[in-house]
Amino acid sequence: MRTVTRYFEDIAVGERRETTGRTITESDIVLHAGQTGDWFPHHVDAEWCAAQPFGQRIAHGTLILSVAVGMTAGDINPASMSYGYDRIRFVGPVHIGDTIRVAAEITGTREHPKRPSAGLVDEQVTVTNQHGAVVLVLTHVYLVDRRPA
Repeated sequence: MRTVTRYFEDIAVGERRETTGRTITESDIVLHAGQTGDWFPHHVDAEWCAAQPFGQRIAHGTLILSVAVGMTAGDINPASMSYGYDRIRFVGPVHIGDTIRVAAEITGTREHPKRPSAGLVDEQVTVTNQHGAVVLVLTHVYLVDRRPA
């Protein structure tokens, strides 16, 4: 990790970055189930899943969201912090052994309604599997300080 200070004025719509791949393992799913208490059979019961239309265990959507956001967190920006996530959609399943990649693109900047010293930045996050199929989309909203006067 490196520290890169970028202020609101330094960020442009259209900036894009992509990650390398990360393979989702059975351990990822079991750890996430334990951390969240979500032991729903879709995620942890291989025999039950074999009899369902999807045929095999699927990773928790919240697991893929967490991993994807972590994959994009390569730089530390002391002038920026996560403000939240909008329009989260779990578009397709991720199975044990699937490899995900993340593309992130700045899609908008706007004034903060109550903090003139900061602005809001929207980053469209798209997660794909090894076949190029989209499995998750969301908007990551950042609170970013304006450049000091």
